[in-house]
Amino acid sequence: MDFIEQKRHNELANLSSFYRLVYSEIEEVGWEHLVRFGGDLEFLSFRITDKKGRVHVMEIQLDKTYPQKPPSVSAEVPYIFNVKWSVKSRLKDLVQQFREHLEKLQEFWSTMEDIDHSLCVTNKKELSRATTCRQIDIGNDCLIMLSINAKDPSSLPECRFMGSGPVVNPVRKLWLRNNKRWMKDKTFPENLAFVLETELPRPSHVLENDQQVECGICYAQYLPIDEELGSRSGAGTDHTCDNTSCGRAFHTVCLVDWLRSITTTRQSFDVLFGNCPYCSEPVAVKLNDKRKHSF
Repeated sequence: MDFIEQKRHNELANLSSFYRLVYSEIEEVGWEHLVRFGGDLEFLSFRITDKKGRVHVMEIQLDKTYPQKPPSVSAEVPYIFNVKWSVKSRLKDLVQQFREHLEKLQEFWSTMEDIDHSLCVTNKKELSRATTCRQIDIGNDCLIMLSINAKDPSSLPECRFMGSGPVVNPVRKLWLRNNKRWMKDKTFPENLAFVLETELPRPSHVLENDQQVECGICYAQYLPIDEELGSRSGAGTDHTCDNTSCGRAFHTVCLVDWLRSITTTRQSFDVLFGNCPYCSEPVAVKLNDKRKHSF
């Protein structure tokens, strides 16, 4: 065997070893968590659900020298964690590190959701779980841009005011005078109203109802009266997309039926994992109705 043939033989042997290793480590993580992968297995993405039921997608890039060289990780989070890696590490260790990172971000996401649900956020279409800024309409043609610290979300945020001088200047003076009164044991909306000494506008209930009451699949507010639906007969929407820029509401029954019609949907025990029909963000739906579901 000449040098070129020997080199090609070694490359194929290394590739075969790489594929076997990656397949075995995907098995350890669980195939039900795998969203997609590249044909060369150098790219993988896993669906991870945190303790609050939020669904996240973790993207992993592998080098052909894996596991000698640590993988790189990306996800829709405000900041990524520092990967702890050794040649003995495996993908399941990386997934566990990601889970631990998600737990550190729970307070941040809860704070952002409180802001989105309680205040007039004007840049919702630009938001994701990685976004740390919120543009808020506080009334009287005045907007504020808040930057929340993802590592300490209950702390005083950075604030920038937008609007005409006569409107903005008095509000800015209130902020500078009162921001030391910001208290971590209060909710974000309470603190903001307290510091600005005003009652802040709330989101339009009409818009909220338009977005959340009608099912995004059957376009009805209530399910039909039907014995087959059991206790859900005549029920309203009970599942909402976690993506704050989407927020579509669904009947769980409708969403389950839709997810079952999609070939990429996966099932783990009594939970279906798929994507929102509107924004394609990951969704997870528990099969807790009396009807039988099977693939």
